Amino acid sequence: MSETKHKFELSRVTFAGLLITIGIVFGDIGTSPLYVVKAIISGAEHFDKLLVYGSLSCIFWTLTLQTTLKYVIITLRADNHGEGGIFALYALMKKKSVWAAVLTMVGGSALLADGVITPSITVTSSIEGLKLINPGIPVIPVVLFIISGLFFLQQFGTKFIGKSFGGIMVIWFGMLALLGSIQLARHTEILNALNPVYAYDFLAYYPKGFILLGAVFLCTTGAEALYSDLGHCGIKNIRVSWIFVKTALLLNYFGQGAWLINHPEPVADLNPFYAIMPSWFLFPGILISTAAAVIASQALITGSYTLISEAVSLNFWPKTKVLHPTTIKGQVYIPFVNWFLWVMVCFVVLFFQESSNMEAAYGLSITLTMIMTSMLLIRYLYQKRVHLTLLALLVFLFGSIETSFLVANLHKFPNGGWFSIALACLFLLVMMGWFFGRRIKNRHISFSNLNKYIHLFEDLSHDKTIPRIATNLVYIIKANKVNMIESKIMFSIFNKQPKRAQTYWLLHVDIVDEPDTFAYKVTQIIPGILIRIDFHLGFKIEPRINLYFKEVLKELVANGEIKLTSSYESLKKHHFQADFLFVNLDRIMTQDYKLSPWETIIMGLHGFTRILSITDVKALGLDASCVIEEKVPISIERPLNRKIRRLG
Repeated sequence: MSETKHKFELSRVTFAGLLITIGIVFGDIGTSPLYVVKAIISGAEHFDKLLVYGSLSCIFWTLTLQTTLKYVIITLRADNHGEGGIFALYALMKKKSVWAAVLTMVGGSALLADGVITPSITVTSSIEGLKLINPGIPVIPVVLFIISGLFFLQQFGTKFIGKSFGGIMVIWFGMLALLGSIQLARHTEILNALNPVYAYDFLAYYPKGFILLGAVFLCTTGAEALYSDLGHCGIKNIRVSWIFVKTALLLNYFGQGAWLINHPEPVADLNPFYAIMPSWFLFPGILISTAAAVIASQALITGSYTLISEAVSLNFWPKTKVLHPTTIKGQVYIPFVNWFLWVMVCFVVLFFQESSNMEAAYGLSITLTMIMTSMLLIRYLYQKRVHLTLLALLVFLFGSIETSFLVANLHKFPNGGWFSIALACLFLLVMMGWFFGRRIKNRHISFSNLNKYIHLFEDLSHDKTIPRIATNLVYIIKANKVNMIESKIMFSIFNKQPKRAQTYWLLHVDIVDEPDTFAYKVTQIIPGILIRIDFHLGFKIEPRINLYFKEVLKELVANGEIKLTSSYESLKKHHFQADFLFVNLDRIMTQDYKLSPWETIIMGLHGFTRILSITDVKALGLDASCVIEEKVPISIERPLNRKIRRLG
C-alpha cells in the first residue's frame, strides 16, 4: 500500500476501520473493569453509599476529562503526519530543546515500564476468575503459561492473531455493556453519580478518599496507548469507536456500582466484575475476559516494539536489531525487547502473586507519562499559536487532575509502586546515557571544507604508486551540508593509510520528522570520482542502507550516469561487476582528556549502553563481508597548564 493510499484509508471511517481500531487501540483501557472497582473497594476504609457513588463519579469524570477531552479531542490532533505517541510529539517540536528531550525520555521510559505491568495484571485478573468455579485452580502456572506462549509467538508476527482482535473485542465490550445494563436496571438511581458533587464529596469527606484516586486512575491508564496507536488507525476511527467503547465501559462500571449497593455485605476477595455475572455465564465470561486480557497484553507488547523503534530513529535508544516478521505496515519485532519484557512480566507475576498486589505497582509510572505528554502538548500548542487564555485553562485543568493523581499514586510507592518507578528509571538511564553521550561526542566532531580537497581526491584516485584498496570506497557521513565532511573521514582517507579508489561514495542518512519519507538525492561533487548520496528516511523507515544503495546504483546505471563494470581488464571482459568496500569509523574518547564530573557519569552510562547497541554495520544493514572497521580518536584541543621542561 502506498503512503498516500494508506493516509487516505486512515482518514476514512469504515466498518473495517472501526473494527480494527476496537481490536488494537482499546485493549488496555478496555480491560480496566476487571480490576478498577475491585481495587477501590479493597482499599476503602469502610463500605457505604458515598464510597460507591463518589468513586463512580470520579471514574466518569476521569474518563470524560482525562481520556475524552485531553486525548481523544485535543492530543490526537497533535499528529506527526498521521503518527502519534510521545516520540512523535517530540518530533513535532520546532525547537528540540534539551528539556523537551528529557521530558520525552521520562515519558517514554515510564510508558515502557507500563508495558511490563499491564500484561501481568490483566491476565492475572482474568484467570483469577477461575477460582470462583474451583478455588483449587493454580492461577500462577496458568498465567505464566499464557504469557510465555504470547511472547513466544511474537517472533512469527501477529498477523494471524490480529485478524480476530476486532471481533473478540466487540464481543468483550458488548458483554461489558449487557452485564452492566442488567444490574443498572435494578438500581437506576446509581446514575445520580454522574453529578460531580459526589466526586467532590468523596474526595473531601470520605476517609482517605483522595488516596483512593490512585485506584480510580486505573480506569484511564490506556489513554496514552490510545494516542500511540494513532498511526495504525487514524483519528476519525478512534474518535467514533471511542463513543461505543466509553459507553460500554461506563455501563459496566455503573452496573458494578449498582450491584454493590444491592449487596452491601462485605465479602472477602470480592471482585464485582465477576459478581455481576450469572452463575451459568461465569465460565464463558472468564474465557472472554482472558481473550480480552491477551489482546490488551498484545497491544502493549507491540506498542513497546514501536516505541523502541521510534526511540532508536530519534537517537534516544541504542541501535538494536529490528525485524519485520509480517507484511503489515509498521509492525516490527525486536528480539531483545521481547525477551526482556517476558522475563520482567514473569518476575512481576511470581513476585506479586495476586492482581490485588499488582494494583499497587500499576498506575504510578503511567501518571508520569501523562504529565510529560501534557507538558510537551502545551509547548506544541504554544508553538501553534493557540490563545494564551486557553493554554492557561488547559494547564490549570490537566495540571490539577494529573498532579492529584500523581500525589494519590505516590502512596502506592512502598507497596509496589517502587517497582514500576525502578523499571522506568532503568529505561531512563539507558536513554540518557545514549542521548547525552552522543551529544558529548558530537560536540567534538570537526568538519572540513570539502572544496579544499577536490584536487587531492583527483590526484589520489589517479596515483598508481599507491595500491588501489577498492574500485568503489564508501563512507557513511554525518555532514548535512554538501560542501562539508567530517575531519575523521579525511584522516582515514589521506593520513592514517592513504586509500586509493576509482570512485569515492559519501552516503548521508537524514532521519526526518515525517514518519514515512522515503527518498534520495545524488550530488556529483567530482563526476565519476566523488559522489554524495543523501537518503531522506522517515523515523519509522528501517535504515537498510545497503539495500537502498543498491537500488540507487541500479537507477544511476539505467540513467547512464555511472558504469558499474569492473575496472580490472581481466574481469571486465567477463562482465564482472565493480567491487565496493565500506569503511566504518568508530570514534573513541582518548584517556588523556579530563571530562567534567557530569560528563564522566554520562560517558560511563554511554559506555554501558554501547554494550546493548548493535554495530553501525548491522544497524545500517551493511554487508559485513564488504566492510572494514577503523577506530579514530576524537580530536580535542587540550592546552597544557604548564610547559614541560627539557632535561640535559
